[in-house]
Amino acid sequence: MNICNMMTATAALALMASAGMAQDKKVLAIVVKGLDNPFFEQINLGCQKWMADNPESDYECLYTGPASSADEAGEVQIVDDLMTRGVAAIAISPSNAPAMANRVREIAPTVPVMTIDADFLPEDSDLRATYLGTDNYLMGVQMAEQLVALDADGGTVCLQLGNVAAANINARAAGFRDTIAGAKGVERLSGQGGWSEIEGCPVYTNDQADLANQQMADTFIANPDLGAFILIGGWAQFAPQAYAQVTDQVMDKLKSKELIIIAGDTLPPQTQAFRDGRSHAQVGQRPFEMGLRAPDVMIQLINGETVEDPLFTGLDVCNQSDAGFCANN
Repeated sequence: MNICNMMTATAALALMASAGMAQDKKVLAIVVKGLDNPFFEQINLGCQKWMADNPESDYECLYTGPASSADEAGEVQIVDDLMTRGVAAIAISPSNAPAMANRVREIAPTVPVMTIDADFLPEDSDLRATYLGTDNYLMGVQMAEQLVALDADGGTVCLQLGNVAAANINARAAGFRDTIAGAKGVERLSGQGGWSEIEGCPVYTNDQADLANQQMADTFIANPDLGAFILIGGWAQFAPQAYAQVTDQVMDKLKSKELIIIAGDTLPPQTQAFRDGRSHAQVGQRPFEMGLRAPDVMIQLINGETVEDPLFTGLDVCNQSDAGFCANN
């Protein structure tokens, strides 16, 4: 029985006890921020592919997380439960990096811990053996470069972020701001590089697609002269019908580049939005690769092998002059 399918935490733990461990399979757990986010389903598919490719392995890949990406405490509890029940190794995408790190430090697990997709803060890096995923600061840099290429003169901008304590999202925002400003450590754009963040921004979606779309609509109405909206993550585009309705209201501005939209990630609904002219550039991660590689990395850690830290999975960038990845996905 394949225990890599999407499931609730309770079901995952029950299946781990009744199926995987009964077959003497050692469990490699991947815990994501929320099962409601299609980005993480790509990690699940990578996990399933690893299972299909390694049927004789002594290890089984368990993919799980809270039902909602907004349930930070639920994710911490799942990690706690999995370590208590016993896993061979665990890969965590922390929604609230400090809270997760605090609990892992309290548990003091004897099994290898790594992070995937999102990392702990630098001061807590001793708690994990390696990070597998995107260079999030670089992702922010590339989003800024796309904006400057489209509008070198500048204007007003709104950044849309996820959870306040999500280290990966905050790293992208830092990369974006630093690149626009040409200086490190810029907390808010106020004219640097010609760009200024509007009042009320950044906005935080808590990883909820419906809230992300509502925030976009409200921002466009309240700021008719807005020059750019930056989806640091792809939340709004994960609900394509709602996103189409929101962008329908500003399509003339998008076509004339009076308003520029840059978005993170390149899942199929997002590349369709790009092809439909509802964004000007997409900077995509590689979540399938994360899920496919994570079990092998965990096995290396279990075996005491030296593993590089960090392990970056690369980016896919497409824009209107070079559609590239978005043209075929």
